[in-house]
Amino acid sequence: MNPRRKKRLTLAVALIAGVAAVASLLLYALNSNLNLFYTPYEIVHGKADTGVKPEVGQRIRVGGMVTMGSMKRDPNSLHVEFAVHDSAGGEVMVTFDDLLPDLFREGQGIVAQGVLVESGKLEATEVLAKHDENYMPPEVAEAMGQKHEKLDYPEQKPSEGYQY
Repeated sequence: MNPRRKKRLTLAVALIAGVAAVASLLLYALNSNLNLFYTPYEIVHGKADTGVKPEVGQRIRVGGMVTMGSMKRDPNSLHVEFAVHDSAGGEVMVTFDDLLPDLFREGQGIVAQGVLVESGKLEATEVLAKHDENYMPPEVAEAMGQKHEKLDYPEQKPSEGYQY
């Protein structure tokens, strides 16, 4: 093989190896930052269509309703534990070591993001609460079997009879 062809072949192999290395690093980074959404039922029993359950140590998001009477607070720290359930009958325990949102309460829809530390137990890094009585995140509404609707506010008519 003449030196010119050898140089071109070496350059082509190096270019292909570089592209493969960049693609593998990109896929690894995307995979480690991927947060999949699960309902409590899917965490316990697996997804309905595939039967896939999240693995222990995987970063996930779970959405559902906070179970009434399940919240336990540590009086000496910010640590709180509560159960999240859905209409399908699944229930997952969530632990959180930070301030809860102001709108957080039992019987309310939430989305918790964190790491699954054991089957049926999530260590949350973030807890999001719904912002009013009618809104529920689309993923949670779909998982709970409810219809997600846009809020319909009545039109405000100019007031008559007021004097300024």
